[in-house]
Amino acid sequence: MSNGRRNALTPEALGMVDAIARSGSFAAAARELGKVPSALTYSVRQLEDALDVLLFDRSSRQAKLTAAGEELLEHGRRVLNEVDALANRVQRVATGWEASLTIAADDAVSRLTLFELVESFYAQRGTGGTQLRLRTEVLTGVWEALVTGHADLAIGLTGDPGGLVGIEVRPLGEVPFVFAVAPHHPLAAMPEPLADEDIQRHRAIAVADSAQRLAPATHNLLGGQDVLTVASMQAKIEAQLRCLGCGFLPEALVRAHVRSGVLVVKQVQRGDPRVRMGYAWRADAVGQPRKAPQGLALQWWLRQLDSAPTRQALLEHHRNPTADVH
Repeated sequence: MSNGRRNALTPEALGMVDAIARSGSFAAAARELGKVPSALTYSVRQLEDALDVLLFDRSSRQAKLTAAGEELLEHGRRVLNEVDALANRVQRVATGWEASLTIAADDAVSRLTLFELVESFYAQRGTGGTQLRLRTEVLTGVWEALVTGHADLAIGLTGDPGGLVGIEVRPLGEVPFVFAVAPHHPLAAMPEPLADEDIQRHRAIAVADSAQRLAPATHNLLGGQDVLTVASMQAKIEAQLRCLGCGFLPEALVRAHVRSGVLVVKQVQRGDPRVRMGYAWRADAVGQPRKAPQGLALQWWLRQLDSAPTRQALLEHHRNPTADVH
């Protein structure tokens, strides 16, 4: 590669292409990056001239990547992740503390307990200025955040995508699910146990898997069943409270709703599922003296997760809904 091309492929240039692709327009990307659109357009043309390729198809109103642009973006995002990881490793070598620690947690994990842990982390002395970043993911999206380098620690993993190298996985616990409907839902009055053919006639509420690259997962949906897909477990609960559909929900998350009578648990013929969850972290630096040692912030979080009461709280200690539930 010539020096001109190498000099053009800066992290700033790759971030610029990424912002345009994500936002879908030069104007929106310019706002995100704090630039005027003309300056951003000029920078893109300079990058295209240096690489001697067209990165964006300008024949449409939206900023659509060409094949060359897609290739640059795919590998460029990896480079940006590696740059961030390198900065983090350098900081870790110098102080023992990571510059930042990103935690991806499944939507079903207790946010109350998670924030209690965050409070405890910040309350200790000498955290080295580590910045915590919390991500909410769903199903396979939790794995994806970890394996793509967007998270350092993943909590609430389900299943196993297989073929993972340098990932340490530990059990978090089992989450029992119950089939629940609003009291005025037609299934609420039907005799138990409910058969699949009874359930299939009614709309299901499903939470969308947040994975973008790994194969997304679906659970407990029946063939031919109408489905309303929502973005979070809280939205799924809200939809079922409003009698928009039916479905399985984490028992601990809806326990108070069931006690107050705004949700009714129904037994089903296939039985209530129990989902095994785990937590994992990137461990490729562990035991390899030539690489940076495991950071002190990650070590702190792993010590907390080594506690059985903490793991149980992450699965069961949910905030009670307020009195204005439906």
